[in-house]
Amino acid sequence: MAILGTLLKNGIKLSKVIEQERTNPFELQRRELKKLLTKALGTEFSKAYGFEGILNELEHGKGRGFYEKYRRQIPVYTYNDIYRDWWHRTLQGERNVCWPGRVTYFALSSGTSEASTKHIPITRSMMKAIQRTSIRQILSLSNYKNLPGKLFETGILMLGGSTHLNYNGTYFEGDLSGISAGQIPFWFQHFYKPGRKIAKMKDWNSKLDEITEKAHLWDIGFIVGVPAWIQILMEKIIDHYKVNTIHDIWPNLMVYTHGGVSFDPYRKGFEKLVARPLVYIETYLASEGFIAYQALPNRRSMRMVLNNGLFYEFIPFNEQNFGADGEMAKSPQTLTIDEVEEGKEYALLLSTCSGAWRYLIGDVIRFVSKAESEIVITGRTRHFLSLCGEHLSVDNMNKGIQLAADDLNISIPEFTVAGIPHGTLFAHHWYIGTDDQVDKNLLRDKLDAHLQVLNDDYRVERSAALKEVEVTVLPAEVFYQWMRKKGKEGGQNKFPRVMKKSQFEEWEAYAGQYR
Repeated sequence: MAILGTLLKNGIKLSKVIEQERTNPFELQRRELKKLLTKALGTEFSKAYGFEGILNELEHGKGRGFYEKYRRQIPVYTYNDIYRDWWHRTLQGERNVCWPGRVTYFALSSGTSEASTKHIPITRSMMKAIQRTSIRQILSLSNYKNLPGKLFETGILMLGGSTHLNYNGTYFEGDLSGISAGQIPFWFQHFYKPGRKIAKMKDWNSKLDEITEKAHLWDIGFIVGVPAWIQILMEKIIDHYKVNTIHDIWPNLMVYTHGGVSFDPYRKGFEKLVARPLVYIETYLASEGFIAYQALPNRRSMRMVLNNGLFYEFIPFNEQNFGADGEMAKSPQTLTIDEVEEGKEYALLLSTCSGAWRYLIGDVIRFVSKAESEIVITGRTRHFLSLCGEHLSVDNMNKGIQLAADDLNISIPEFTVAGIPHGTLFAHHWYIGTDDQVDKNLLRDKLDAHLQVLNDDYRVERSAALKEVEVTVLPAEVFYQWMRKKGKEGGQNKFPRVMKKSQFEEWEAYAGQYR
C-alpha cells in the first residue's frame, strides 16, 4: 500500500498512533494539559491566570487538584469574550498573547447562524496537530479489511476553500480547508487533487468547472469534503461526460470522508450517483482543531483524539447551564473526560495549541462509549428548538427527516426550521429542500409522527403548546442559491438547520419568490 509505505518512510511511528488506545483517557488528557500549559508559559494569558501554579499542582499534587485549580483560575470563554479580552491583540500582530510567537493564519468561521465573521487563530503547532491526526485517520484505514491494496495508490480529491488566502499585511485569513490544503506535506503532493493551481481558485463555480474538465485524467479513490458540495460536483461531472454514475469516471472510487454536518440527509442523493456503495467515514475537524474521527468500520461514532494538542471539558447540556436561546450560564458546571456519562449530551470546551483556553466551540456531543472515547455530534448549543419545552435537537431533526424521506422514497439533502408564534402559542415552520415530487401535507405528517417517537418532550408539547407544524417544499437549489447570496458557497460552509427570528425573516423573504 503505497501511501502507508510513504508515511512510514517519513518517520511516522505506529506506536505513537496506537498509544492512545493503551492509556487511560483521563491520564492522556492530564498529560496534554501539562504540555499545553508548559508551552504557553511566558504568554500574557499565562501570566494573567497563573499557569505556573497549575503546573506546580500537576507536577507535585495528587488526584484532581490540578483540574480544580485550572477550573477555578481560568474563566470559561465564548468567542466574543476571548476575542474582546485577548484575540483582538493576536489579530493586530502582537506576539505571545495566548500562545508563543505571532499568529500568522486565521480561519474565518461564522458557524451556521452567527452573522459576524469569527477569526480563529491557527498556529504552526495547530497545523502540525491537524496533520498528525489526518495521518492517524489514514492509518486507521487498515481496520477496513475489505479495502484493496491498490486503493492506496490512487488520488485523494479534497474539495475545500481556496488556498489563495487574503493577506492584510499582518496575517493571512481564509477557510480552514484552504489553509490546510496550502500546508500539505511534500510527500502528499503526488496523491493530492485537484492540485495547487486549481486549489488556489477563489471563484467556486470556476473551481468546479476546472475540476470537471480534469476529472477524466485522474484516478480518484478517495474524496473529502462537505456533502452538499461533493454531491453538486459529482452531478456536474456525470452530466458533463454524459455517463450514468461517478464510477464511470472514477472506477476505483471507494472512500468518502465527510464532516461538519450529518450525512444522513444526503445518503439517498449519493446512492443515485454511484454504481456501487462507498465506504463513508466521518470526521470532526472544526476550525478550533481536529477533534475526532471514525476509527472503525460499521460504526456511526467517532473516537476523540486525546493526545494531540487539545484538552477537553464537558458542560452538561441542560437548563442549569444553558438558557432557552442557547446562552451559556456565567459559571457552568464543567466535567473532565472521566466524569462524563454515556447517553448524555455535553457542550464542548477546548483548550488548544492555538491559544484557545476553556473555549466554548458551540457543538453538542453525546458519548456512545466512554471506554473508547467514542462520540456523536448531536447539534449546536444555539441550534435546537425549545419554544415551549420540546427540546428538539439537530440530531432529532436529522433522524426525523431521514425517516420521513425513507417512508416517501425521496431525497431531502437540505432543510431548515424555525419556531414561530401561533396565536398565543407556538408552531414550527420547516423549509424542506428536495427535487422529488412530494405532497407537503403527507411529508409534514410523516415528519411530525417520527419526531414524536424520537423525542418525548416534543410529543408532549404537540398536545399542549406546540399547536402546529408547517412545511414548505422548495427545490434544493434554492438553498444553495441562498448560500451564494450570503457569500458562503463551497468550502466548509453549511446551510443552518435552525434559524432564529431575524435570520428566518430574511430567509422567508428570499424563499417566498420560489414558492
